[in-house]
Amino acid sequence: MSQVTSAPRAVAPRTAETGSGTASNTAPSRDVPMQLGNQGLKTPLYHQIYLILKGQITDGVYGADARLPSEQDLTERFGVSRITAKRAMDELAADGLVVRERARGTRVIYQPPSAPIASSVEGLLENLIAMGLETTVKLLEFAYLPAPNSVAEALEIESGAEVQRAVRVRYLDDAPFSYLTTYVPSALGHQFSAEELSSLPLLSLLERCGIKVDSASQTISAILADHVVAKCLGTDPGAALMKISRVVRDQNGTPVEFITALYRPDRYQYRMSLSRVQGETEKRWAADDNADKSELSRTGET
Repeated sequence: MSQVTSAPRAVAPRTAETGSGTASNTAPSRDVPMQLGNQGLKTPLYHQIYLILKGQITDGVYGADARLPSEQDLTERFGVSRITAKRAMDELAADGLVVRERARGTRVIYQPPSAPIASSVEGLLENLIAMGLETTVKLLEFAYLPAPNSVAEALEIESGAEVQRAVRVRYLDDAPFSYLTTYVPSALGHQFSAEELSSLPLLSLLERCGIKVDSASQTISAILADHVVAKCLGTDPGAALMKISRVVRDQNGTPVEFITALYRPDRYQYRMSLSRVQGETEKRWAADDNADKSELSRTGET
């Protein structure tokens, strides 16, 4: 079954920030200096360091009660001033990720959320239900508007033709994990209300309209969170998100939905099972394809 996990960040911690400068409950040190972004970038250096350390904390490189590198360690590793390193650490403390203890250093207090959801190519929502988990949806936007060129191309309609656009955030265990933007042709959209979309999956509503969903094509990529999405997903502007774009078709091959889903990688993972197969001239990796294709019409983050 096809299921891609987010790769852990490559930077490992050095020595802990302690009074004596010795390591304490931390990962093996690496003395390789890191290169931050160009000074001309809009993101300040202290915030770049903050994002790197935050990523290592949330990825588990630094576990609970682990000691972070000292400010002096950070100045040497990143080539910044002591003030810049201190500000990065202060941001971590302000976010409740660490606690700064006088003469003892900076200690991680972050507790990770429940394990991230692992989804296969068939979809997500039914997988969650099968696992006994509950999700809720908040509808942020619901409107009819002319289709932008990219949407018109995906739905195979004329540019400027009216479409229904909806923006939703899906929650798991009361925490946001996906930001969904959907487009459907106007004729279909007018057959259900905003209230119904707030409580029922879009595919269920389309099937209720008599649409026999048959197939879908999707692409997986990455994107940086803008300020609006970051606020909705409870993350930082500029944080990396998984992006899945999917076009859903009926039994006649006509597009009936175009969805873009943005996921927090610490809340959602996409995995693939691979097998080593013989190609024409040499062996290669190929994705396993054991999924029941009939389920594709009923599954997906919609």
